[in-house]
Amino acid sequence: MSDDRKDLPPAALRALAEAEERRKKDKAEAKDLPKELGGRDGPDPARYGDWEKKGIAIDF
Repeated sequence: MSDDRKDLPPAALRALAEAEERRKKDKAEAKDLPKELGGRDGPDPARYGDWEKKGIAIDF
């Protein structure tokens, strides 16, 4: 455990451990998904509102 985490309350340490487990699980599940072909490059369009590709409106 790093020095900066020594001062955290037990609930915070537990939350950090749970978050790390979720990240590991998500990463393992992502490996099982097929690779997307012809998908968007760059930021997620749902998050940034960019719904066009080369001037053509796209949907998913």
